[in-house]
Amino acid sequence: MSRSSSEISWKRLFWYVLAGSRGGPNRGRIINLLRKEPYNINKLAEALHVHYRVAEHHIRILEKNNLVSSAGEKYGKLFFLSSEMEAHLPLFDEIWAQVRPTAEREVKG
Repeated sequence: MSRSSSEISWKRLFWYVLAGSRGGPNRGRIINLLRKEPYNINKLAEALHVHYRVAEHHIRILEKNNLVSSAGEKYGKLFFLSSEMEAHLPLFDEIWAQVRPTAEREVKG
């Protein structure tokens, strides 16, 4: 089965975002939190047990790559998965399943 060029691009993006740096595990955890409900940065930081600035950094990367979108302003700003991200969740799950065991070891540290 051949993959479309769009699917290949998304696969590369997911590998980059999830495995391309030390922050990948937190970004994967954020995506999994946002697939259940919207969060603001403060609630994400609490859920991830990280500093507010760490959560903010990861959200900016996800937003820059069109994986999340937002509504609202300042501290009340909520983040959601983008419609493009939602359309590619099965591909995310495929890659996250490969990255997650390593990610969980890094988070537990």
